Amino acid sequence: MRLYDTATARIVPFEPADRTVSMYTCGITPYDASHLGHAATYLTYDVLQRRLRDLGHDTRCVRNVTDVDDSILPKARELGVHYLDLAATELARFDADMATLGLLRPWSEPRATSAIPDIRGFIGMVLDRGYAYESGGAVYFEVGRYDRFGEISHYDRDEMLRLAAERGGNPEDDNKRDPLDFVLWQPSLADEPAWDSLWGPGRPGWHIECSALCLRELGTTIDLHGGGADLIYPHHECEAAQSRAATGEPLVRHWMHQAMVRMDGEKMSKSLGNLVFVGDLAKEWDPRAIRLTCLTHHYRDSWEWHLALMPAALERLHRWRAAGSGSGGLDAARRALDEDLDTPGAVAAIDAAASVGLGVSEAAGLLGVDLVPPIDVRS
Repeated sequence: MRLYDTATARIVPFEPADRTVSMYTCGITPYDASHLGHAATYLTYDVLQRRLRDLGHDTRCVRNVTDVDDSILPKARELGVHYLDLAATELARFDADMATLGLLRPWSEPRATSAIPDIRGFIGMVLDRGYAYESGGAVYFEVGRYDRFGEISHYDRDEMLRLAAERGGNPEDDNKRDPLDFVLWQPSLADEPAWDSLWGPGRPGWHIECSALCLRELGTTIDLHGGGADLIYPHHECEAAQSRAATGEPLVRHWMHQAMVRMDGEKMSKSLGNLVFVGDLAKEWDPRAIRLTCLTHHYRDSWEWHLALMPAALERLHRWRAAGSGSGGLDAARRALDEDLDTPGAVAAIDAAASVGLGVSEAAGLLGVDLVPPIDVRS
């Protein structure tokens, strides 16, 4: 199998360390319903796992839950509910949506709040190795001490500053030595949760939870780390830096990122409000058609959502099911997936087999599309 690696900007052989493939994908901040952008991202890593298992591997995919951060706390305050109650409600809805789409369950789905002792210990490691400092009641990672900073994104300083300002990095924080320094531990506001620490009561920064959870759940260096392309900077860049600073070893062997799903010309996101919710879409369309709509786009290509995509996906599902059981298109679909997870190529191979009357159930199953249940035409 060959996959594009974000850090080297090349399609390279994907070479897991052993038969069990360790994977970490950044999960949701559960303060609202899951949308189609979430679905596209997690479907990518779902199909990757299915092909790896088809090749004889086991997979251990950890998908975290950010149940305390700068997004969920204001939402809970706005709604007048406890932040953990909000997280529990939205996580249950997210898990139900992913199950509806037929996703494999993650090997582990740990919450940030489960890792406070791990996070405090991790920050202590970074401080002890000289890569962090205390200031204004917070602890910051000092990017100037880490000469590999930028090795994942390859962005220049101006681009990093722009994205940090846009994505919660707070470069205007006067307590920082450098605007690009990022917070590991921060004081909590009066109505926010706080935990005791050597640096005063407070809560974790955004990036630190993933490093601590990844180390706790999977070990020092993992085979593959995934997430949306909007996480390349600052989240994954900062995560890689603090992990190597703490352990002296690389966090990840292979970085894999999903391109954005757009709507009305902008990326689909909660902050912009241009969303198509998975739960709403599944009330109107067979979930397998939703899955196929996403998989007809390559994971590295950004694409525009519009409702007209759904009838074509449903028609494809009808053709595949009508073709019946069999292994038609299976080898061609495998070859496509092995070349940078080319799901559109795999779909085309299955289309070709079905068009000449070959059963395609096995190839469809490789994409997570079960052709046995009757098609639920809800639209």
